[in-house]
Amino acid sequence: MIIQEIQEKLMSAAKPVARLYYKSGDVKTIFIGFKKDMVLDQHKTHQPARLMVITGKVRYVQAGETTPLNQYEYKDIPVDIMHEVHADEDSLCILVQG
Repeated sequence: MIIQEIQEKLMSAAKPVARLYYKSGDVKTIFIGFKKDMVLDQHKTHQPARLMVITGKVRYVQAGETTPLNQYEYKDIPVDIMHEVHADEDSLCILVQG
């Protein structure tokens, strides 16, 4: 249901759509949906995190360095470092924090 909800919200969304999938203690799993050319603006995480692309293609940008991520590829995100994510295609990602 969560993925369908994200897809429905993306039809009219101007920004990426994120939904909490699972939380246990300090660990959270979040799905993030993007339409092509959407940007998850610069932000920091306060916990270690891993971003994995389920479908589509995104670019992870940190300190001016860009890492392309295709389907099933992932990037570990360091704590307290500014970063952003750009969608090169319609994409669905999963973010694990904690």
